[in-house]
Amino acid sequence: MGEPFFPKKGSPNPKKGSPKMVSGRYRPHTARRKAVLNAVIVALAVVLLVWLLWSIHAGAASRALWIKTALSALFLLTALLQPRPVPGYFYLLLAGLFLCLVGDVLLALPQKRAFTAGLAAFLLGHVLYVLAFAYVTRLSGWLSWPILLVAALSGAVFLWLRPRLGRMFWPVLAYVAVISIMVVGASAVFRHVGPGRPGGWLVLCGAVLFYFSDLFVARDRFVSQTFINRLAGLPLYYAGQFLLAFSVGGI
Repeated sequence: MGEPFFPKKGSPNPKKGSPKMVSGRYRPHTARRKAVLNAVIVALAVVLLVWLLWSIHAGAASRALWIKTALSALFLLTALLQPRPVPGYFYLLLAGLFLCLVGDVLLALPQKRAFTAGLAAFLLGHVLYVLAFAYVTRLSGWLSWPILLVAALSGAVFLWLRPRLGRMFWPVLAYVAVISIMVVGASAVFRHVGPGRPGGWLVLCGAVLFYFSDLFVARDRFVSQTFINRLAGLPLYYAGQFLLAFSVGGI
């Protein structure tokens, strides 16, 4: 008779890399646990997002601030809980997510200086995303047709905002440039990883959703302050951030 699948108490563990460990129940069980944990995170994020939108609509600013902080901390936790096949990518992305969390808190504050500081935090966060994407790609992968598409769209957005910027002209220009480079980098990751792996899709979709969420931030700040900006922008933003956080395990 062969050896039992589960070793007896006190007996040595199966050798590392043995067929029984590869084809047995340990890895599927671990995968199921991770899938359940990720599902719980997503469900909790949806609940917090709905609560955040409701609080903003109700004018409960202080409650919205701590809900937003908790929700943003959740995408940081999501990245920490994922496998890390490429540690360099993980650490750069994690630092970027942390700066975005700081930016979320600052942008939720009413002071004008807080908005400027929040913009700077997001700017640095995007720089770290760019470095993370560059870590797993080659420079030649960035020089492709998405540059033209992103440049055209970002140019149009900046021209739309320009008459309303005032002293924020240069900070906004720098931010538009960096987030545009980030999207181009995400497309490079997608082409490098390939459509057959989830990491590429997570990075590309996450970056694009983040990009479009910022259009609503800009509209709210410089054009028209209405609840529709939050209603559309916040789901796009958090979906993008969580997709980027999940990409840690799929690169």
